[in-house]
Amino acid sequence: MIAVSPRSGGRPSFAASASVPPAEPGAWVRLPQGEPLLVVLVDAEEEFDWRHFSSDCVSVRNIAEQYRAQRLFERFGCRPTYLVDFAVASQPQGYQPLRDYLESGRCGIGAQLHPWVTPPLTEDICARNSFAGNLPAAVEFQKIARLTDEIETNLGCRPILYRAGRYGTGAHSVTSLIDLGYRMECSVVPFTSFAAGGGPDYRRFGVAPYWLDRDRTLMELPLTCALIGRWAGADPSPFSTLVCGALARYLHVPGLLARFGLINRVRLSPEGFSLEEAKALTLALLSRGQRLFHLTYHSSSLLPGGSPYVRTERDRDLFLGWIEAYLDFFLGEIAGRPATPEEIYALARSGETRDSVSEAGRGGG
Repeated sequence: MIAVSPRSGGRPSFAASASVPPAEPGAWVRLPQGEPLLVVLVDAEEEFDWRHFSSDCVSVRNIAEQYRAQRLFERFGCRPTYLVDFAVASQPQGYQPLRDYLESGRCGIGAQLHPWVTPPLTEDICARNSFAGNLPAAVEFQKIARLTDEIETNLGCRPILYRAGRYGTGAHSVTSLIDLGYRMECSVVPFTSFAAGGGPDYRRFGVAPYWLDRDRTLMELPLTCALIGRWAGADPSPFSTLVCGALARYLHVPGLLARFGLINRVRLSPEGFSLEEAKALTLALLSRGQRLFHLTYHSSSLLPGGSPYVRTERDRDLFLGWIEAYLDFFLGEIAGRPATPEEIYALARSGETRDSVSEAGRGGG
């Protein structure tokens, strides 16, 4: 859960058994009303077997394939942010193509921590430790710091946006990120639990961004993942167990519920979700007042065989077609516009400033 520890200076922090929304309602980020905004984040990482973890699997051939999606983003005026892990940040085959995009202003760079390939490699390499939040606080900090320095050295920028690989935040993650100068965190996957494998439980988190510390310097940008369907309504959280519980999955309950249009958990991603589902998710969240959307996928999906979602060149063509059609839908049909994490953060901070000025004015009246 998100809890405030007296020993962390009043900073909320993740616990591996995350299960409730932010404790303080006032922590929600205030963004100005207006057109829908779309942030595109790409997990830029090595190709590896997602069922196993090894410090030796560091091939980053997929990065050379990113031009295929990059040119789509540029055509639609989008500036994607690549969340770079250590395998990419430490090898020229990984960082050089992205540095070229960055230097010409065509992308942004964030950080993504895969602990099993990031020094110091002092822990046992296993499924539980693939969630960085399960590591000792000092080890997690050292890994984030080493990753951050590698990105700054080889890509020429210091990232302010962080994602934990496998979405594995933990009890000390927020403190470490603040100490290292990060301003945004994007690991929360609403209505989703990784607890069966030893990871966090996000079943009762929502999609709206919020502040992670009382000073409002570190912002959470959750993935756009929600429950839609006839049973979802304004507050779909009571149904999260139906789509996340181990027993429900074993009995294939989520698939049956989705097939009959009752409730369906959809993530805004071409990985495992149809274009029709992505559009339905977007329209459902718009009807609930959501204006900020977060499109994401893994860079390895652009190399056939690099991820479970793209096995052939035809799969890749369909994958890219999904992205193109969704951008056309979001930026055309619903009249949204692209945004960058930095822009969202600036809007959020300006909202805090406006509120402070407003409160000061009321107090002096």
